[in-house]
Amino acid sequence: MPASTAQRHDEQHALLRLLASGAAAGGLRRLLDSHGSATAALAAGARDWASHGLGADARAAIRNPGREAIARGECWLDAPGRQLIGWRDPDYPPLLRRISGPPAMLFVAGDAGLLWRPAVAVVGSRAATAGGCANAASFAAALAAAGLCVTSGLAAGIDAAAHNAALDAGGATLAVLGTGPDIAYPPRHRPLLERMATHGAVVSEHLPGTQPLKQHFPSRNRILAGLSLGTLVIEAADRSGALITARLAADAGREVFALPGSIHNPMARGCHRLIREGATLVESADEVLALLGPLAADLARALRGELGTPIAGVEPILETTLPSDPDYNRLWQALGHDPTGMDELVERSGLTAAALSSMLLALELEGRVAAEHGRYCRIGV
Repeated sequence: MPASTAQRHDEQHALLRLLASGAAAGGLRRLLDSHGSATAALAAGARDWASHGLGADARAAIRNPGREAIARGECWLDAPGRQLIGWRDPDYPPLLRRISGPPAMLFVAGDAGLLWRPAVAVVGSRAATAGGCANAASFAAALAAAGLCVTSGLAAGIDAAAHNAALDAGGATLAVLGTGPDIAYPPRHRPLLERMATHGAVVSEHLPGTQPLKQHFPSRNRILAGLSLGTLVIEAADRSGALITARLAADAGREVFALPGSIHNPMARGCHRLIREGATLVESADEVLALLGPLAADLARALRGELGTPIAGVEPILETTLPSDPDYNRLWQALGHDPTGMDELVERSGLTAAALSSMLLALELEGRVAAEHGRYCRIGV
């Protein structure tokens, strides 16, 4: 076995062992940041693990791992088109790094490049109306045709309508699961899961074999919001997972859109609530593209500079006007050499949090801005 292949296998095994320990994502990220790789982190020993916040149970589980869970993970990863992306991996999606509490690692089936594609989350009720599903399909098809990746959660109702429409349109779509990457939930979506893994991408932070648990779905929603430039809520009851995704998107400085509906439709109440709280009311996909287009173009330009190659599928979006230099100058003047939080940057620059988030990402990838714990500062003059 060539050395590079052996090293990848060892790193993959080490990542699985760390994840199977049940340690919190924050402790695993700190451990990987300190040692640069999962292999080195494992070799550091229990005292070092404790210093990074790993509890006694997690340390014991790392020393004596559950062989069945790790074997299942390695078996899943052995199939073509699958990978495990760790926190220190250069393929880890940059937008996801910027949220509060990003996952320490991600299982991906299908096209992992979609994690870097400018995306919009299309979410809503599992018990959606026929009209709501039709709206989800219409918006998803138009957004996918424009070059955006349509992200959702593979759930019944709005999620499935959005995924299927994006696939039918020949566009890009990505599903974030609250289960292991091999588990379809609901089970009847097994064909859709397999279609997504072949023609799109499926993402999970959970080990293969992980069954659906209630607490996994709000956690799933933070990844869904974090991978997307904006979140579009089609239909949602007054208390729903879609509203959690929208709140997490807003907290991350991303755009939130909502479709209005009949005052007599209980599935419209969540959308109306979001609109009252400041979400953008939209009636067509063009309105979403008008707001996300410049952000997507800016992200694509930054990533092309980082990778040195074009990012397939974003050219339709790149026809939209880029953020002007005066906006960058306003941001640069608002930044200092001391770390500054997003709220203060909004106040200093007069720009929106969503616009700042996109520009800060571009500057970060260009090596001109450093980001740590949600605060930003200049690098150099």
